[in-house]
This record gives sequence, structure tokens and C-alpha cells, in this order.
Amino acid sequence: MKVFKNIIICLIMILCSLSLSSCNNVESNEKNKTDYMILVNKQNKLPDDWESKIDLVEVYTGLDETYQLEKKTAEAYEKLRNDLRENDHVIIELDSTYRTVKNQQEIWNEFLEEYGEEYTKKYVAVPGTSEHHTGLVIDVKIVKEGKIISDNDEMTKETEIFSKIHSKLAKYGFILRYPVGKEDITGYGSEVWHFRYIDNPSIAKEIMDKKITFEEYLQDKNN
Repeated sequence: MKVFKNIIICLIMILCSLSLSSCNNVESNEKNKTDYMILVNKQNKLPDDWESKIDLVEVYTGLDETYQLEKKTAEAYEKLRNDLRENDHVIIELDSTYRTVKNQQEIWNEFLEEYGEEYTKKYVAVPGTSEHHTGLVIDVKIVKEGKIISDNDEMTKETEIFSKIHSKLAKYGFILRYPVGKEDITGYGSEVWHFRYIDNPSIAKEIMDKKITFEEYLQDKNN
């Protein structure tokens, strides 16, 4: 009888363990249902429930800084970073990644108070419309000859380095989000350092090869 009771207890423990594992898998699957092709811009706000579902991880940089990114985006970034360092002797580090709507509101308020409404609208995304809310975006800075280059104007001048970086984006599912000459479509000036993860190297390659924006690709696809 004692042996029978022990067997019953063991079975109950196994069932409980399976049940907890199943619940964890369901929760994990829910967080993994990321729409990597989501469009967030001045006309398309972030879905209200996005921040509660995104699967964020911490990314530690070579500069002792910590950032947050969506899990697959973080993995792709590490592969891109390692490839550039090992094969092109180009060192990139994260400069800006995931940003909550609350963080964006704080930035908006600071700029509004210091620079006024017209300037703020020109240079700061309205809270809820920034791609950084998605967790699928990386802004990078470069390390050249031991010097950190993060100033926008200085980075724009590093055409050779960024040419090497851009040539490898699609391989890891990234695209250049704000290309030169597309300001009227994206609503933002050119940003050679701003990359968007879409989890599809084939589509990323098509966008990069055609030198089109994410908006243009989605419009063509939907027509």
C-alpha cells in the first residue's frame, strides 16, 4: 500500500511539473508572437498592447553599458557585430535601443520646455510613434582607433565604415531604416546609424538592394 501511495505521489508531481512547463511555454509563445514587419512611424502608432507582449532581453556592450532589445533582434545584432569585428575590423556598439512610451514622453516634455513646440515636432517622435518602442531597432556608434564616435554629424562623415556596415545588414535581417533622399517618405532625415530588424534576410536584401524604404516595400506588397 505504501509503495502504491508513493507511485501516486510521483505521478502527481510529474503532472504538476508538466502543467507548469506547459504554462511557461504558453507564456513564452505569447511573447514570441512578435510582428517583425510592424510599421511604426508618424502615421502609424504602436499597438496599445505591444509593450506587454514584447520579449525583451538585456544586452551588455564592450563599453560596460546595458541595453534592452527584443530577443531575436539582440541575437541578430550580436552576429552582425561579431562579423564586422572579425572580418572587417569595424567595431560597433549600441547607442540607443528599446525605449518605452513613458521614456519618450519624458524626452518630448524636456525638448518642449527647452526648445518649444516647432523644434520638438521636427526632431522628436511623438510618444507612441517612435520605432524605438518596438524593441526591434538599434542605433549604433562606432569605435575607431580607440575613439568612440557617436555624434551624428561625425558618423555621417564615416562613409567607408558605414558602407561596410550597411553591406552586411540584410544578411542578419536588418535594414537601413532612414536612407538618404527618402525624407519625404519616412518623415525623418537620413540616419546612417539607425537599423531596423525584420527577421527576414530575403526581404531585407530586397529592400537594401532596391534602396527603398520600409514604407515603400509594404506599400508595393499590399498593392
